[in-house]
Formats: sequence, C-alpha cells, structure tokens
Amino acid sequence: MSSENESGGGGAEGASPEQLALIRESVRQAKVPRAKPRTWRGAELAKELPVARVLVDKGVLHLDRYFDYAVPAELDAEAQPGVRVRVRFGAGRHRVREGRREGGGLIDGFLVARLAESDYSGPLAALAQVVSPERVLSEELLGLARAVADRYAGGLADVLQLAVPPRSARAEQRPSPEPLAAPDRPGTGSWGRYERGGAFLESLASGGAPRAVWNALPGPEWSEELARAVAATLASGRGALVVLPDGRAVARVDAALTALMGKGRHAVLTADAGPEKRYREWLAVRRGSVRAVVGTRAAMFAPVRDLGLVALWDDGDDSHSEQHAPQPHAREVLLLRAAQDKCGFLLGSWSCTVEAAQLVESGWARPLVAGREQVRGAAALVRTVGDADLARDEAARAARLPTLAWQAVREGLRQGPVLVQVPRRGYVPRMACANCRAPARCRHCAGPLEAHGSGADLRCEWCGREEGAWHCQECGAFRLRAQVVGARRTAEELGRAFPAVPVRTSGREHVLDTVPGTPALVVSTPGAEPVAEGGYAAALLLDGWAMLGRPDLRAGEDALRRWIAAASLVRPQSAGGTVVVVAEPTLRPVQALVRWDPVGHAVRELGERAELGFPPVSRMASVAGPGEAVTEFLRTAELPADAEVLGPVPLPVTAVGRPRRVGAPPPGEQWDRALVRVPPGSGAALASALKAAQAARMARGGAEVAVRVRIDPPDIG
Repeated sequence: MSSENESGGGGAEGASPEQLALIRESVRQAKVPRAKPRTWRGAELAKELPVARVLVDKGVLHLDRYFDYAVPAELDAEAQPGVRVRVRFGAGRHRVREGRREGGGLIDGFLVARLAESDYSGPLAALAQVVSPERVLSEELLGLARAVADRYAGGLADVLQLAVPPRSARAEQRPSPEPLAAPDRPGTGSWGRYERGGAFLESLASGGAPRAVWNALPGPEWSEELARAVAATLASGRGALVVLPDGRAVARVDAALTALMGKGRHAVLTADAGPEKRYREWLAVRRGSVRAVVGTRAAMFAPVRDLGLVALWDDGDDSHSEQHAPQPHAREVLLLRAAQDKCGFLLGSWSCTVEAAQLVESGWARPLVAGREQVRGAAALVRTVGDADLARDEAARAARLPTLAWQAVREGLRQGPVLVQVPRRGYVPRMACANCRAPARCRHCAGPLEAHGSGADLRCEWCGREEGAWHCQECGAFRLRAQVVGARRTAEELGRAFPAVPVRTSGREHVLDTVPGTPALVVSTPGAEPVAEGGYAAALLLDGWAMLGRPDLRAGEDALRRWIAAASLVRPQSAGGTVVVVAEPTLRPVQALVRWDPVGHAVRELGERAELGFPPVSRMASVAGPGEAVTEFLRTAELPADAEVLGPVPLPVTAVGRPRRVGAPPPGEQWDRALVRVPPGSGAALASALKAAQAARMARGGAEVAVRVRIDPPDIG
C-alpha cells in the first residue's frame, strides 16, 4: 500500500473535523428505510383498526367469503371501507417472514370493513395497494349484492362485478356537479286515465312507498308517465331508479325526463355510453349529485341515495335477464331493493307477465289499470285470420297473406305506414308440408330442408343434398309451405306486391328507432319495431302459429306480449287503426289480444301453473352438464326434503359452427339437464344446497367437467 493510501485511507479516523461534522449531520437526517410497497416487509401497522376485511375477486364459489389482511400505517388513511384494493392471495402458511405472510399473486378486491383484530389466528399478509380512495362499495350495495348472490346460488364477487363498473381514473379525478334542489310536484297528466293513477303519484310525492303493477294503455304516453312518477319521487326529496329493456326505451324516457324536469337531474346508465362516461355518471349517483337513474339491466344495482322508487318496464323482455353469472333477473333484483330500502315499486308493461299477476294475487302489489272505456278508446281494432280463412284463400296461401290482410295493408297505406311483424329475421326459410305441417326432412339424413333462391330449390341443411321430388312422409302431399319466413323475404314479397311503396326492415343487424308518418311498409322482427310518427295506420302479425307452437311453458305469454307491443304502436280504432293477426282465432292468447285483456290471460295462466306446480308458484333450478356429472352432482347435493327432481333428459346438440345460446352445451357435445322443483318457501334452501354442492365440487377439483346451475331458468320446455 502506498504512502498516499496510508495517509488518506483511514476512513473517519483520518478525516478532518469539518468532514466528521458533515458525516454526523447526514446520519442524523437519514430516515428509516421505507418498506417496499405491495409487500410492506417490516412496515409499521396502523395504530387503530389494523385489520382489513377484504372480498377478493376470485370468482369461485368455495372462496366466497371474506379474508383478513394487515393494514400498513402508510395506507391507514386511504384504506377505508368501500375502496378498491389489491392484495396478495395464495401464499401458504410456510411463507412467513418477520411475522408477516408473504407471497401469492396480486388480485383485486374490495375492502369491506376495518377491525381491531382478526378471527384468523395465523400471520396476516399486508394490503398490497389501495387502488383508489374512492369509496365505491357502500353497505347498502354490499347487502343487496349478498342477497342477490344467495337467491341465485352465486358468488358475491360475481354479483359485484355486475354492480360496480370498471374503474376509470380520469372519471374519478373529475368532480361531480352540485346536486340540484328537489323539483316541484308534477301534474297528474295522462296518469288521470288510470283508476288510481293520481293517487299513486300523490303517494310518491308525499313520501309514501306504493307498490303497483301497471298495465299501461297502448300508445307512446308510457314514457311520459314513467317520467312523472320519477319527478313525483324526486319532489319528495328521495331518489328513483328506472330499468328498461334496451337503449331505445332508455332514450325515450331520457327525453321525457329532460322535457319534464330539465337537464342535470338524472343520469343515464347504458353500455352504449362507453366505460369512462358510464363510470362518471355512476360516480355522480354514488356521490349523491344525481338522485334519479335511467338505464338498462346493469342499472338495477345503481347506488341511488335515499331510494324512494324502483320501476321496471316490460319485465317479460329477455333483455332483463343477465347473461353473466349468477344470471339475476332485473325484476327480482328490484323486488329485493324495494324490500331492503322500503321504497315504492312500479312494474309496468303494455302486457302482463305471470310473475306480475302473482304480485297482485298475493296482495304484495296493487293493480294500476284503466277502465274498459279507456282501453277501447286507446286500442286499435284487432281482427283475426285463422286456418279456415287460409284454406278458402288458396292464392293467398302461397304468399302467406290472406285477403283480409291485403285489404288491411291497402287501406292502411292510404293513411300512413303499415307495420308487418314476422317472428324471425333472415331470408332462407325451413319448409313444412302445406297440408299437415309436418317438417320437410331430407330422405338421406332426415335433416331439415330449406328453400333457396325463389323457393323452388330445396336443400338439406345438414348434408347439403338437393331435393327435387319431395313428398310428405306423413300424408303424401306434394305441396310445401314455409315454416317461418324471414323478415327480408317478407319484405321482398311485399315490395313486389306494392312496387310504389317504400319497404323498410328492422331487425338484429339494423334496428330502426323511428320512421316517418308517410305511407310505407315496415317489416320488423319482434322487439325491433320502430315508432312511427303519429302511429301506424295498420299492423300485420304474421305466422302467429309459429310463435305459439314453441315447445316452452311461456310460448303463449311471450306471443301475446310481442303482439300487444306491436299493436300498441298502432293508432286507436277511432283514428282508423287496425291490427290483423294470422293465427287460430280460438286460442287463448289470440282471444286475449282481441279483447285487449293481457291481465285476464296472465291470471288464468297463473291459476293453471299453480295446479301443475310450475313457476312462479314453485321455485325451480336447472342443472346441466354431461350426463355422469349431472347424476353425480344431484347425488351429492343435500337438497331440501320437499325437492322434486325432474329428469335428467338430453338437451339438443348444438351444431358445430352455429351460434349457441348462453348456457347451451358447447357445439357438438351431448349434455343432460335436470330440473329441481320446490314448493313456495323452500327456494332459499334450494339455492343454498345447490351453491354448497357446487362449491364442494370446485374445491375437490371437479371444475374440469362443467356443471351449470341456474335458478329460475327462463326456458323449461
């Protein structure tokens, strides 16, 4: 070592007094090393309430419970109940350092409570991160989500995914507007047409909680009437929530609310708004800036403060049934909210479902209907065409339009647009025997035959073979008819018959919202009917037998609901409005349409289901999956003593390459389905038993073979 190193390398001992003083000052100012975020190794815990109870977003039933985590002191202020957090999940007991559990992957969750101590005796992992200090999960919303999860045999984390929209940092950074003062009480308006309409509004405006099933009169006034119910609730200083089946209905109620109360008093929650705008609107509701919400089914969980009214329009629409687990229905969620918040309830529709009739029959809700004179003054004239008329009209049979329908179209086009409802979209129809209506089958593989081109060429949908000399195997007839002709083909037929009249179509690919009041033919599938300015002059309801012939418990109810929805867009009989329905006139749904009596039809349907033990009088669940898995599941499930198992029976196989419905078997796989039925009062026990069996199955690692459980299946055959 050189002399330079010897003289200058003694460290602090060889330093000058000035250097020593500088070193001591630096040591005094040095801070204790900060713990690394997301592990917080060695970090000090919060002095008060050092335990955080967290719901982790794992989405599996056997982990549907809360987990405790330690709260580092640096997260104490932000880690409040209701915020989003990230935690490490999956570390074993052996991965413990300095009394703190470590390891596991990062996962999202919600902090639901702060505690002084944990029930868990082992070491706790620390909260990794508070994602945002925004408290998005309130106690009320958590309680509602738990009630929905219990009713539908699902997990709480799955329900919260439906209830709380994804976070947008930019939306959280923007302040919500200041809440506006309560509006004035609205006038009765068109609610005066109903026997108890004025009393219903008065009860809402005075702070009451009326519960009503509303059978709306035909016409466009329903959106304004909903807006007045919301305004009356806001006038009492409370909030209101309205759930509608689609964006078009939301737009109409949104416009009615804006016209009645002005802007800034309600929020619109739909998927079409985009994630950032939707989250911004949701935050305004959560923060109390807005007291009224209008939206589609996702809005059923909207965190409205001081809820005074929940309203649902057209509860029979399939759109109200959530497609993601646990698949709750908006009607049942709003019923839970009405019971939880002790608020008003309004279930409205032009038609009436069996569930709505049961609410009135049980006395839980009151009917809100108009007198027969009001109904006759608002409804169109309904005329029927049965098979006897078609048999006498051989020329019209080929075009599917009897003489009565042609006359209605011609007369209607002199006054305005004419609506034509067909029960399916598309062009290529499946064929059936014109005499006995037996489905036309391929001679080689028994697959269904379809018409192509002009309809003269038949081809098998399964094997692709052409069929040139078909005859019916049942009756020997040689003439075919379309089972269901699609909207585009119907539009082509009508376009050739009325070449000077424009023809518009509305369906899944392109749904029209409105059409002008000028003469035109509007061909639409059910649910996609546009609103005509001034109403339609006439409407044709085609292929009614196809809608009524579906092998489903709700076939008649659904057909009547779709017919009434289309007929409600037609002008009143006093203005020349006419509806022609092509269906057997003696059938109960057709007669209910002619009399415009959907409530009577629902009451009779409810009585028959009560005798047979079918929903909604009973509670029912479906269990679907491969045959052996379904059998094993039912064997291990501890079902209630009064449960009745129907089946299992095979489900139709979904063809490869074909779109499948939610919950249907994967393409090409053979599944079985069993129905489990319990009497009234045992629905909660059934849901609990099925959830416990599914959780135990997942914990054993049996999730490789799918078994799907659904409470209140919409289709039970």
